[in-house]
Amino acid sequence: MRAALLVSGIVVLAAVWLGPFPAMAPHAFFAHMTMHMGVVAVAAPLIALGIAGSRWDPVPRLQPLFSPIPASVLELIVVWAWHAPALHHYARHSTEGLVIEQSAFFLSGLFVWLSAFGGGRTLRAARAGQGIVGLLLTSMHMTLLGALLALPPRPLYGHSEGFGGLSALEDQHLGGAIMLLVGGVSYFLGGLWLTVLLLRERTAADVPGVPIPADEVQR
Repeated sequence: MRAALLVSGIVVLAAVWLGPFPAMAPHAFFAHMTMHMGVVAVAAPLIALGIAGSRWDPVPRLQPLFSPIPASVLELIVVWAWHAPALHHYARHSTEGLVIEQSAFFLSGLFVWLSAFGGGRTLRAARAGQGIVGLLLTSMHMTLLGALLALPPRPLYGHSEGFGGLSALEDQHLGGAIMLLVGGVSYFLGGLWLTVLLLRERTAADVPGVPIPADEVQR
């Protein structure tokens, strides 16, 4: 299961970075936003869950660095900074800028998900409260930024036209909706799943004879 998650995450990352989206990004806001969400809300959690509890998991060795709430704040800073007009333009119209931006998105996203789910079952249970808060905070700021992009009556980035017949405003609204739905939902579901795991483990600890699934023991 862990290997399947890891491979799936790598496949998604390759599809985002090596597929058609980088070439589309300078002309299509929604393509750029699809890259962003594919990296932080799909590839990063799959890879983090594939690594968590394995010998490649850095959390047991570096626990103080992998604190979920500061990780969420760091990702907020990274994401909002790269959506400021100057940095956004740099990332969409420069190969160097796109590489830096996407690397920052992936590393900050992986940081958040590993901080929440890393360390195996024992450490995860001890840090679950922070992990839930960190993921829900991230869901909230992703939802807010998505709404700010999806709802305004005029384009925020000054591009004159969208892609494939879309107006610039329609292109921006579509990108904002992608962020609102994919980003907000992914982190919310992560926090919800961590809550379920915490409740399951506490129930198993409080009620003798209630087994913990084998895959959870391994993690």
